Amino acid sequence: MVAAGLWEPFTPPAALRRREALGWLGYVQAVGPRVPAVDARSGHVPVLTVPGFLTGDWSMIPLARHLRRAGHATFTSGMALNSGCTEMLVELLERRLEEVVEEAGRPVALVGQSRGGTLCRMVAVRRPELLAGVVTLASPLLHQLPTTQALLNQVQLMARLNVCGWPWLLTPDCLTGGCAERTSALLGSPWPADLPFVSMYSRQDAVVDWHACLDPAAEHIEVGSTHNGMGTDRHVQRLLTATLKSWRT
Repeated sequence: MVAAGLWEPFTPPAALRRREALGWLGYVQAVGPRVPAVDARSGHVPVLTVPGFLTGDWSMIPLARHLRRAGHATFTSGMALNSGCTEMLVELLERRLEEVVEEAGRPVALVGQSRGGTLCRMVAVRRPELLAGVVTLASPLLHQLPTTQALLNQVQLMARLNVCGWPWLLTPDCLTGGCAERTSALLGSPWPADLPFVSMYSRQDAVVDWHACLDPAAEHIEVGSTHNGMGTDRHVQRLLTATLKSWRT
């Protein structure tokens, strides 16, 4: 793992857990009028969005709408559900990044929420030449599972279901085997020189231990959002567009 030893599960206060559940209500913004596409070859840096654990590209719709209104072309990751083997998802995201850069004709920004941001960091150290920068939203960057015992139990159940014939779920190897070792080493790789990297985190996060978001290579921006509501929070969206504005390519 990136951090030495095991990252101890934490138990968030009941008030934070209730607030976290309400954070899901922000995704009603995924329903609404379409925002026109933006020309990827002009204007602000194009953005490839990557969803969090157990969600898909649909969860990034509110954020992508905001980005297009601000002048950014947006692209989806192709993940119907971010639930599979970590190594396979890294490979998928890298191939998708190559496609988007070819279409855009220039480097793009990766914006990932939760586990999506963890995957973004892994891809960035492999293919920095394709990137204008990376922004992670409530993403564990110092360890892959700095979370609650309840979520750890769900992850372990998913690994058992994979063995029972559910191949779209992460594998036991992703938790304690070679996949875990390789991806944790990749996550802890030195950050590419001169590549912008911003980690937004919240002390109100009741899913990921916010300390694990504080990658020394990143610029840290504290916000007041919940974990689940990070991508739909208006303040986070404004901070994100302000950050990307300086990343012209």
